[in-house]
Amino acid sequence: MIGIIADDVTGGTDVAVACRRQGLRTGIVFGEPHEHSIDPSWDVGVVALKTRTIPAADAVAQSLAAAKTLQAQGADQLYLKYCSTFDSTADGNIGPVLEALASLVGARRVVTTPSSPEHGRTVSGGQLFVNGVPLTESPMRDHPLTPMRDSDLVRLLDRQLTAPSSRVLPLDLVHAGADALRTAIADPQHEARYLFPDAITDDDLLTIARAALHEPLLAGAAGLAGALARAVVESRPAAEHPTPSADDSGRTIVLAGSCSRRTLEQIDAMRSAGRPMHRLDALDSRDPATLAARALAWYDSLDHASPAPLIYASLPPEELHAVQERLGVERSATILEDAISLVAQGVRDRGVTRFITAGGETSGAVIAALAVRGGEIGAEAARGVPWIHGQDGTRFLLKSGNFGDPDLLVRASEGSAS
Repeated sequence: MIGIIADDVTGGTDVAVACRRQGLRTGIVFGEPHEHSIDPSWDVGVVALKTRTIPAADAVAQSLAAAKTLQAQGADQLYLKYCSTFDSTADGNIGPVLEALASLVGARRVVTTPSSPEHGRTVSGGQLFVNGVPLTESPMRDHPLTPMRDSDLVRLLDRQLTAPSSRVLPLDLVHAGADALRTAIADPQHEARYLFPDAITDDDLLTIARAALHEPLLAGAAGLAGALARAVVESRPAAEHPTPSADDSGRTIVLAGSCSRRTLEQIDAMRSAGRPMHRLDALDSRDPATLAARALAWYDSLDHASPAPLIYASLPPEELHAVQERLGVERSATILEDAISLVAQGVRDRGVTRFITAGGETSGAVIAALAVRGGEIGAEAARGVPWIHGQDGTRFLLKSGNFGDPDLLVRASEGSAS
């Protein structure tokens, strides 16, 4: 088993479907797992935590506990999944968690890259690019929780380590092939523990995965994980497992909290489609229960034969900054996440069985509020955005803020009553 530890919920679904796409039987667990929540017959076991922005010590403790449970259930290789834009605070948590996992498995070298070409993320000269521009020139520069003000991966990671220990493996070395790259990874003359190979295409990622196939620990975005799954299938073909088909029956709600440019475009598409929409406004009330009660009263007033509605807290940058200046970044985020959690519980009690969420923090809040323990990876509504079929008949589409085309929320919720 490959045991994957993801630092947020949508990252967990993204990496799970990347492995499922290669034919590997993949299961996902939300939150800290226990031994009975991980099926030892899985080819890939994904544990989706919510550790991206919590205190580093807590992130390390939760990640280590997840890793040990995965190992106990048969995982002989670990993978730390972080965001393809290297989302992290000044203190971590990518570096501290990587160091802890490397010590756990005794990894002398750890190959890692956020490259995910299908999502427009590439690495060249150790610099991370987003849709062709450096990370610092992308919308991630102004992310409300993890603003990314450096594009150099070695600098980004070394700041988070107890001592600098990162190095770039250039693209010409990757293009020399898996054998040459494998030799470079093992080269005892280099003391760096964490290696960032350049990767601008899916073929580059496959070369990296083949070179690092037997390493005890790898790390990166879903791009490298999907390539690793393909390399595993090449080395030992796995039995095919049918993917659960899409099912648009049941009452549906769309909940959005991401302030990313793509999610804002998707909200505009919902507006253009004439969908019922209600905004959670932290300046209107700083009490999550009051905000949720107003949203649920609005929901109760709808004609439930109409298309699925949207309840959202997403704002464009200038409006978001105004809210954060009044309330503070952490307080405003907490108010809205708590309100969305209460809304999710309320609409579930009203018969909603299909939840579409936009944003990693929002998705994590909804999953926690509904006490969802996991599910089976189903069909993709967009690349890297699969439906998850819960054991109790609920279905979830957990969308990272930047994922999907502008019409994704409209399309995914079509044919479903509110």
